[in-house]
Amino acid sequence: MKRSLKILLWTILSIIVLAVVLIAGFIYKVKNGFPVFYETEALAIDFPSDQTKVLLFSKATGFRHDKSIDAGKQVFAELAKKNNWFLYDTEEGGVFNAEQLPKFDVVIFNNSTGRVLNDEQQKVLEEYVEQGGSLIGIHGSGDNSHHWEWYEQNSIGSEFSHHALNPQLQEAEITLNDQPDSLLAQGLPTTWKHADEWYVFFENPRTKGFNILYTIDGEKIKPSGNLLWIKDKDFGMGKDHPVAWYRAAGKGRTFYTSIGHNAGAWKQPGFVDMLENATNGALK
Repeated sequence: MKRSLKILLWTILSIIVLAVVLIAGFIYKVKNGFPVFYETEALAIDFPSDQTKVLLFSKATGFRHDKSIDAGKQVFAELAKKNNWFLYDTEEGGVFNAEQLPKFDVVIFNNSTGRVLNDEQQKVLEEYVEQGGSLIGIHGSGDNSHHWEWYEQNSIGSEFSHHALNPQLQEAEITLNDQPDSLLAQGLPTTWKHADEWYVFFENPRTKGFNILYTIDGEKIKPSGNLLWIKDKDFGMGKDHPVAWYRAAGKGRTFYTSIGHNAGAWKQPGFVDMLENATNGALK
């Protein structure tokens, strides 16, 4: 009987230890991404001369939004046919080199999380934008797993804090905030409803000089991100809660939307049309 009890206690203890290790590993991955080997070889790309050239980059070393990433790839492939874009879809960071990257008109981070580029590749992207390129970020591309000061300041504009957890997905009314003559806003719905995982940032990007395209009413969602031992995330961004914004960065432009956690976002015309406008050069 005593031996059976010992076995049971050791089994329970082992399960608890394993659970703690798995949870700790998951939290580390979400915040930092797992260590990766960076792809450094330039890719073989045959660039056309008469099309808008779009780089769709979906590499993720942090939390991977598989369904949204796959849906995004499909939608962008359809948009490329519609708009006659040259779309290069890859998860290989080797394309971020000083010779190839400037040939693209737009770079899209399709839910790219974690450390996806090495220091040299990050510098190449910074120079690309500051010399006139456009960078678009979608949802997970704005979490705090990148640890890249230039990217946070120029693409996101604020440090990510958490996302709502209770419940994780909540429906909200998304409202157009941009000036009516903005090219980026052309053809977009004034309001539309969507359920997403709403990101909470420590500061409003509006105060950092970003132009706000869409907002939700942050007072109409439950923004708490408290979970188990996490007790300091029971706050939101208030009534003015941006979910899509853009700004100039040097000679270039950046655009970011926190919408896009799940594949359902890619069925929303407002979301797809917004990204189509941005990719078509409305940021320039």
